[in-house]
Amino acid sequence: MGTERGGRTGQRRTLLCGALLCGVLLAAGCTGHDDRPAPRSSSPTASPASPTLSAERDGRTGSPDRGVSAAGCAGGGPALREGRGTIRYGGLERVYLLALPRGRGPHPVLFDLHGLGSNAADQAAYSRLPRRGAERGYIGITPQAAQGRLGWTLPHAYGPDDTGFLGALLERVERGACVDRGRVFAAGMSFGAGMSTALICATDNTTGSTTSGATGSTTGDPVAGRLAGVAAVAGLNIVPPCENPAPVTLLAFHGTADTIVPYRGGHPFQNSHRRRALARLVTLPPVEQSARAWAKALGCGAQDDVSAPAGTVRLDRWTGCRGGASVRLYTLRGAGHTWPGAIGVPRLGPTGRDLDATEVILDAFDATPPR
Repeated sequence: MGTERGGRTGQRRTLLCGALLCGVLLAAGCTGHDDRPAPRSSSPTASPASPTLSAERDGRTGSPDRGVSAAGCAGGGPALREGRGTIRYGGLERVYLLALPRGRGPHPVLFDLHGLGSNAADQAAYSRLPRRGAERGYIGITPQAAQGRLGWTLPHAYGPDDTGFLGALLERVERGACVDRGRVFAAGMSFGAGMSTALICATDNTTGSTTSGATGSTTGDPVAGRLAGVAAVAGLNIVPPCENPAPVTLLAFHGTADTIVPYRGGHPFQNSHRRRALARLVTLPPVEQSARAWAKALGCGAQDDVSAPAGTVRLDRWTGCRGGASVRLYTLRGAGHTWPGAIGVPRLGPTGRDLDATEVILDAFDATPPR
């Protein structure tokens, strides 16, 4: 990661960290799903007439220049339908959910990435971002990890090419809808937060990532390095920043009582006896340290502005960043590995009620200028 902007040093660092962490968390997840970050939905969103498309790597077309999606705004592109869709990418059939707003656009795009052991339907129901976002004019894309996998493949890590998969989804939406290409956003929960922050940085995407059934190296993708904003819920400290990332609006939310991705850093899954041995292979930095590292990488001022927007919430904000970027860390005292303002999931700890992360995220993205 960061080959174009930060050189190979940042790429190797992220590859090593991402591969180790992803491998450990995935292996740990195979012992059970009790730590998954979202409740399983009993009736996942689906459409009986869901579209299927082919987006094999070697046959992808180039993306239009920044601005609006020329093909989608002109009309005549592939029909987009709400609900469950499939896309064939890298020899695998991949699943996603799509939420569409009203109006002709151009519309911003919002990816919503699920956590370890969860799925697209769970995440859409838990975060409420696709529905709330569509009400504000966003095209919501909630992708799902590859079948048989509990989590995402970080850029330059071994496994299905999820970076390219997300790029293929975005390209498909840009051909079928009128998209504001300068306003593409990503949010995620837990390991989905790690994947979202990893996509802040540009990547040549030509090493390390392989997919069963696919041959040849991957092509560049239109997601990594072009995001205007990212929101990381309970997972900012999973992936370190690259060098010289593109300007971005970065928000993070984290509970101080999180024992799965600890706020103070250390080994993940702290209260899980079955996963403790594997979790000891990974040491995460404190969340505040990660926020400062991102602020430094984005050229922000060294001093953060501290406020208390709600009773149990502390907000650290870094401004004066390069290219209009900003970094905000919402610390929720006593909250667990949960999405602030969402439905309670007792096994993951308390849910913060003094803040609705979904509304805060959308407010911040609404105010973010095109990149």
